[in-house]
Amino acid sequence: MAIEQRTSVRNFIDVAIPVEVLRELARRGSCAPSVNNYQPWRFVAITNKTVLTSMARVVSQKIIELPNGESRMSKTVKSQVEFFATFFEHAPALMAIFLEPYETILERGVEMSHDSINELRNFPDIQSVGACVQNILLSAQEFGLGACWMSAPLIARTELQKIIGVAEPLRLAAFVVVGKPTKEPIPKDKKPIDDVFSVLD
Repeated sequence: MAIEQRTSVRNFIDVAIPVEVLRELARRGSCAPSVNNYQPWRFVAITNKTVLTSMARVVSQKIIELPNGESRMSKTVKSQVEFFATFFEHAPALMAIFLEPYETILERGVEMSHDSINELRNFPDIQSVGACVQNILLSAQEFGLGACWMSAPLIARTELQKIIGVAEPLRLAAFVVVGKPTKEPIPKDKKPIDDVFSVLD
């Protein structure tokens, strides 16, 4: 099953992904459940190498600008984080997922701000994007592609939105990097179900 074989992939061969496949990944992502069926997502597939390089550079700069900790490992940690935040530069495709603001039904009946209600409900808009991303990841597996859900680049959200050319009210929410893996991915071990599941009857 795709759900059992899926694992994060960060190394890809230099083979382009057809636009039709990227479009289908977005379509399947949009089949996910969402708050009030609002379907808050918008997708931009980025395959232009110059654009990907520009994006990686602004993310790297943001990481460099982070204040160093007192630990001797500070520089090493930042270097590791930089890799995990910018490896998309060498991928065939990067899917940017944007979130469109929505109005909850509850807002029409209570004297609370949208942000307060959203926090109270534990951010159902972001949860919706999570469901969308999972659909994309599982679909990529079915297509024989490797993929990885990325949030680290969002450290440079404002700069990345300008590069991609998407403005408010849309807000960059997540990335999924996609490509043909350099080798057969090996799924990581998962915790036994008895460690994570219980029944309250």
